[in-house]
Amino acid sequence: MRQVVETRYGSLLLGEMPKGCKLCIKGAKLVLFVTGLCDRGCFYCPLSERRRRKDVVYANERPVRSQRDIIEEAKLIDALGTGLTGGDPAVRFERALRYLRLLKRAFGKRHHVHMYVGRQLSSRQLLRLRRAGLDELRFHTWSAEPVELALDAGLNAGVEIPAIPGEFRRIVMLLRELDRIGCPFVNLNELEFSDTNLRALKVRGFDIKSDESMAVKGSEELARKVLEWARGTDLNIHYCPSALKDGVQLRNRLKRRARNVAKPYDVITEDGLLVKGIAYDIPPSKLAEVRRRLMRDYDIPGDLIAVDRQKQRLEMAWHVAEGLAKLEPSMKFALVEEYPTYDRLETTFVPLHTN
Repeated sequence: MRQVVETRYGSLLLGEMPKGCKLCIKGAKLVLFVTGLCDRGCFYCPLSERRRRKDVVYANERPVRSQRDIIEEAKLIDALGTGLTGGDPAVRFERALRYLRLLKRAFGKRHHVHMYVGRQLSSRQLLRLRRAGLDELRFHTWSAEPVELALDAGLNAGVEIPAIPGEFRRIVMLLRELDRIGCPFVNLNELEFSDTNLRALKVRGFDIKSDESMAVKGSEELARKVLEWARGTDLNIHYCPSALKDGVQLRNRLKRRARNVAKPYDVITEDGLLVKGIAYDIPPSKLAEVRRRLMRDYDIPGDLIAVDRQKQRLEMAWHVAEGLAKLEPSMKFALVEEYPTYDRLETTFVPLHTN
């Protein structure tokens, strides 16, 4: 009988892992958020208020205003594939199909694209996805019927659902049907708390796993039980814990992007964040002038100090900022750490005080 194995990423695997998951773990998948619209109303939906029930498009953290945004973001992480997600991309099927074709045209047939859907697709829609080159279709469903229709249409289709404590019998019933139809893969995700599903999960009696995690207590235990049961089937099942998404998948994606966006003065941390020095509280109209003066007065190479118009400040190597903080007491300097993402979320701000 087959064995359940723990991967080096902390996930659990019975059989083979889908290629889409392998690329996600490497951080090599662009996350293309097709729309926040969805007609399912799942109580555990973790989408943020900024995206939930809103018809918006994002490529990773970048708002998409044109197809160029998608291609540029994919290049910045050296993407080997893309996940079309939401919401439910099927609600905006033509848009999702257009993006699929765009990605295949721009990066070739080997660019691996998987798509999540929450509704049953028509035979014509399935055929169009197959002809456009979709590599994986992942149904968020509790029925084997839409999967069977997709398999009959020649698509590589499977199921992705959360491991909900107390739903062992329901999940097993679904897996029996999926095994019967020869479903090639099943993904179980650890159930997680978010700002938008917190109340719904609490009402149903769910608790947080630990002080260090937003995962739901009992979700992993439920997944282990399901995988043990499934050893007697032919199913390929991958259990993805929340720690893998945050500690491995996201971290690897950040590293890939950091390598492409880091300035000569940035230091890339082990987690893929960028560390730099800044000079702030300078009138925007004076930034270029102050930069020139500092370069002249302290012989600073031009590639180690730059004007950041977006955040209206000067950026520089951390050691340059530390040195200038002692030499320019009338100016304000700090060390900052930020994500290498489009939104450049700042995680650390340490003022440098003059002595």
